[in-house]
Amino acid sequence: MSEFAAVDVIRAKRDGAALSDAQIDWVVDAYTRGEVADEQMSALAMAILLRGMTPAEIARWTAAMIASGERLDLSAVTRPTADKHSTGGVGDKITLPLTPLVAACGAAVPQLSGRGLGHTGGTLDKLESIPGWRASISNDEFKRQLQDIGAVICAAGDGLAPADRKLYALRDVTGTVEAIPLIASSIMSKKIAEGTGALVLDVKVGSGAFMKDLETARELARTMVRLGQDSGVNTIALLTDMSTPLGLAVGNALEVTESVEVLAGGGPSDVVELTVALAREMLTAAGIDADPAKVLESGAAMDTWRAMISAQGGDPDAPLPVARENEVLRAATDGIVSSVDAYGIGVAAWRLGAGRARKEDPVSFGAGVLLKVKPGDEVRAGDVLLELRADDPLRIPAARATAAEAVVIGAERPTSTNLVLDRIA
Repeated sequence: MSEFAAVDVIRAKRDGAALSDAQIDWVVDAYTRGEVADEQMSALAMAILLRGMTPAEIARWTAAMIASGERLDLSAVTRPTADKHSTGGVGDKITLPLTPLVAACGAAVPQLSGRGLGHTGGTLDKLESIPGWRASISNDEFKRQLQDIGAVICAAGDGLAPADRKLYALRDVTGTVEAIPLIASSIMSKKIAEGTGALVLDVKVGSGAFMKDLETARELARTMVRLGQDSGVNTIALLTDMSTPLGLAVGNALEVTESVEVLAGGGPSDVVELTVALAREMLTAAGIDADPAKVLESGAAMDTWRAMISAQGGDPDAPLPVARENEVLRAATDGIVSSVDAYGIGVAAWRLGAGRARKEDPVSFGAGVLLKVKPGDEVRAGDVLLELRADDPLRIPAARATAAEAVVIGAERPTSTNLVLDRIA
């Protein structure tokens, strides 16, 4: 007979009380084991969303999530370890060029990534557009690749923070995704359990991000940095703009192509800028003195990319999937592009088949949006603003309507904004 009852824990948080360490330990463990039902954890998650948690509660909740599974021991890896986590955005393919770049600078990057849901893309979906590449590898393969190549991007194993996997799926269908204590503990439980020594958080802000305003993003960043530092992980956060899509490609294979362009010394300036900025932070946090901009120019990061893809069964030279249907959207008037709304473009890509509405849905690897303009560009009536790509032509009309609203043409040049908005350490 348990000393706790789920309903008592729910009532306590519903009424604004701070949960005790024992209550938190019990409810996370009991939920993982199936003793606490989904509907009870749903009620508790909603109470946490509405009532919040103290820093001590969040720290204990995160520790309980970590304790629900295994912790990876990376002590045998001779390079300093550094990882990055993004809170998710539109066109956010930064993990793809960043991981081999930081590895080429001398770090080991144990990048556990996820899949896309809704308007935000997932790193694993992007990489799975490469023929043969596999997301799931064993812990032994993970450590060996980390030592030999310095770069791994893969799915988290079933043994890592299993409480988070159950709770994450529940939050998605109960309107509690936005709860900062639950976001912070979800991200940090996995990152601490993976065993990295340094962590850089890319907290997105804007229409295409979960955090729409700067203050909420700062609160989340501070919470996660504190959790990391208290657990012995050298953690810093950059707040970065997600009001406009990153780069020009939104969609799985399209973003892989753009990432390879960056590794080859080209690619859109904003993708290069953010990749190098995050690489600098990761290397500094890991205690490595290297200039990632020079390493990117040298081509060494491309060599690491090829080795990383090949090690997980992928063919870095194989042609990527191309969608069967292609339609362009043209400017109706002369003017200046005043904004390209990240959320609208993300929804358009999702409607074209690049994303999924439910975790079990398949994705179309070739589908997505190719932008031909960015804010500040001058256009003439009839100029192509973007391309819509889909395997199913029936998906195009709804995506076209959404994409058309996302690109706004005005008379005045918009004020430029910084890509990196703030740094929290």
